Parts: sequence; structure tokens; C-alpha cells
Amino acid sequence: MLSNLLRISFVFILFTQISWATGAEPADTHEYQLSNGLKLIVREDHRAPTVAHMVWYRAGSMDEVNGKTGVAHVLEHMMFKGTHKVKSGEFSRLVAAVGGRENAFTSRDYTAYFQQVEKSKLENVIKLEADRMSNLNFDDAEFFKEIQVVMEERRLRTEDNPSSLLNESLMATAYMSSPYRHPVIGWMNDLQNMKPVDARDWYRSWYAPNNATVVVAGDVDAKQILALVEKYYGVATAHELPVRKPQIEPPQKGVKQVQVKAPADNAQLAMAWKAPRLEPGKLDDVEPYALELLTAVLDGYDNARLNRSLVKQQKVVNDVGVGYDMISRGPELFLIGATMAKGKTVDQAQGSIRKALEEVKQKGILESELKRIKVRILSDQIYKRDSIFGQAMEIGSTEMAGFSWKDINYMLEKMQTITPEQVQAVAKKYLVDEGLTIAILDPQARKSAGKEGK
Repeated sequence: MLSNLLRISFVFILFTQISWATGAEPADTHEYQLSNGLKLIVREDHRAPTVAHMVWYRAGSMDEVNGKTGVAHVLEHMMFKGTHKVKSGEFSRLVAAVGGRENAFTSRDYTAYFQQVEKSKLENVIKLEADRMSNLNFDDAEFFKEIQVVMEERRLRTEDNPSSLLNESLMATAYMSSPYRHPVIGWMNDLQNMKPVDARDWYRSWYAPNNATVVVAGDVDAKQILALVEKYYGVATAHELPVRKPQIEPPQKGVKQVQVKAPADNAQLAMAWKAPRLEPGKLDDVEPYALELLTAVLDGYDNARLNRSLVKQQKVVNDVGVGYDMISRGPELFLIGATMAKGKTVDQAQGSIRKALEEVKQKGILESELKRIKVRILSDQIYKRDSIFGQAMEIGSTEMAGFSWKDINYMLEKMQTITPEQVQAVAKKYLVDEGLTIAILDPQARKSAGKEGK
């Protein structure tokens, strides 16, 4: 169930744990700033003749306004609909023609586009991506066709998925003013009423070199990449970006609860507590690191506390998961979610979760337990050294959260200094009812095929 609640930043942060552990500095990483404001980061890794090329725009669903939710994701779709030079649908074909793979993704905090190719084909994809940064050109017919695709995507991934519906209601209940309360894919009514001009306005507002970071990782020479990026991206014109409103989330004053009725086989429970995130310029703030390690104490391995207690011993739930994002642009939640076992109730599961949390609060955790978690985190991430794409993802996601790739090793070093007492302290401070939101999925019988309408 928690696949929809868990997010990716911690995975990427952990990716470079091995370089920190060996004392290696990222001397093979180079950063440049073009005159038009574009940031370029090049990570040289010469172990295989492949390259990952990514463009990150610091514009996600949190930058949307009411009535236009989902427009960031819609524009991601429209970016494949052609420019003055490249016809609709040709972008993907041209990347495939040089043996590459490509895609894009939208989050609350950013939108990113990537290609992974053999190194001699890198210029081809840089040229294509730089072209659509400035020259996107789609007609109304293309838009209205694609908005139907997006609405169908919402139906399949959210409206027909009880876990997604629960997560959507949880976020909309937990947050009052933060745009994090809106789903990335948008509300259906907003999609139904979206116009081509909405997507074009979003493109003109946010897709500018001074709001973008290009990340290139792989078997490359940084100086040569800089020359290519200046040649193709350097012609893009910077412009003033819209003013970003802070939209600070007001303090929560007590338990919130929401119930969702949807066709499902089992009841589900999601519990979310307001929690602090790591903020740029405050890398020594202990609490976010301690919260991150608390997730591992509860759910970081097969025999972690919640899985051992709720799944294996009590058999009250079929699965349980914990999520927390240490770095992000907006306010954060510490999440626990579970799917009930047959014959078990949500109240039983919630009671078991609360008991497990109370044990951490009152008795703390052992130094040996925390040490094992730190070692496990390190060993689990070693194999990812070979992922060119993973390195580019780590750099880009860190930059979009307002940090520098140069901060990553320090974050990892700081994580290793956290004590059991600090983990216990954040559990006591933040996993309390005052900041808790509870979402419950009440499973409804599924309609049989013979009783479906026309």
C-alpha cells in the first residue's frame, strides 16, 4: 500500500553513501552556470560508454493554482507533441533511432526529462531537449487528444485504485493551505475544464533556462559537455519567473480523520504525522536525520519492528510500511500505512502501531540496533554505484529541493552521527496526536461483471 506514500529522495541520498564511506570526494563532478541562468552539473563516470542526460525544471504541482491542478503533469505530456523543427511523436522516435531510452516524470516539486544513450549519441539528445525548452509548438487538437489520455491515466491509477484514493484523501485532509494537498495528476474536474492556453501559460511561465538544471552523468569529459550545452541550451532566453507564494501550512491542533469507501478486498489504514524536513542552510539540524533513521527502525528491513510485530507475530495486517522524505520543497509527513489481514480490524491495527511507537518512545532503541541499520543501509546501496542514471537522479532531486549536490556527502556523514537518544526524542516529539491525520479505507463489495451498467 505504501508504494503511493513513499517517495524517492532518501533512496537517492543514500546512493552516494559508499563514496562518503570510502572518504572519496566527488572530484569528478563539475558545476557550471551559463549566462542565461542555466545550471549544468556533469558527473564523470568512465566505467561504461553510456550517458544519462537529464533536464530538471523547478516547477511541479506545488506551483499550481486552484482550478488548474494537474497542469504541470499535462505539460509533461505535451512536451512530446513537437516543436517548429520536430513533429509530434518524433522526439521519442528519434531517441529510439540512436538506441536510447527516454521518459519524463512530474512530482510535487519538479518536472524532469531524461535520455540514456551511448556516449557518441549524446549530442543528438542534447539538441532535441534544448529545442523543446524554447520551441514547444502543439495545436489545440493535440491538447484535447492528450488531455483525454491524462484523464484515463487518473481513472486507472487513482479512481480505480483504492490505495491511491486513500492516499489522495489523506493528503487533502492533512494539509490545509499547502499545495501538497492537491494530487500531482490533478483533480478530475480541473482536467475536464483545462484548456490549451493553461498548458501554454505554464510552459511560458516556468520553462526557462534560469529555472532549469541540466545533469549529465557518464562516460564524458566535462569541458566538452559544457561546450555542447552552451551551443544548444545557451541560445535559450531567460525571463522573469512568477512570484512563488510561501503558502505556509498552519500548525495542526488535533487529530484529523477521513474515511474513504471504495471497492477493495481489505480495509486499509494510513497514519500521517506532521514532521520537519531538512532545510537548505540548516544541514546540522538533527531532527530530520533522526526521523529518517526512525523509518528504518520501524520498516527498514524484513525483521524491522512493525513488520515483525504486526505481520509476523500478531498477524493483524498483511503488510505495513513507513515513509518520510527528509528533503523536499514543502512541508513533510511521517507516514505509516497498513492493509488489514482477513478478520482483523483497523482499530486492532492502529492499537498495535501505537503500542510499537510507544515502546520506542518509552524504552528507546539499542545502539546495536541503530548500528545494524546504518550498516545495512550502506551495504544495500553499494551495488548502485554502477547506476549512471541513479547518480544523475540523486544530483537532480537534491538540487530541486534547494540543496547542492555538494551537500550530499555531508548529509550522509551527519546521518552516521545520530544517536539512539536522538531517534527516541523525535518519536516522542512528533508522533503525537496533535499533528496526526488518520485515513481509513472502508472496503466495499466489488460489482460483478454481470451487474455492470451499459
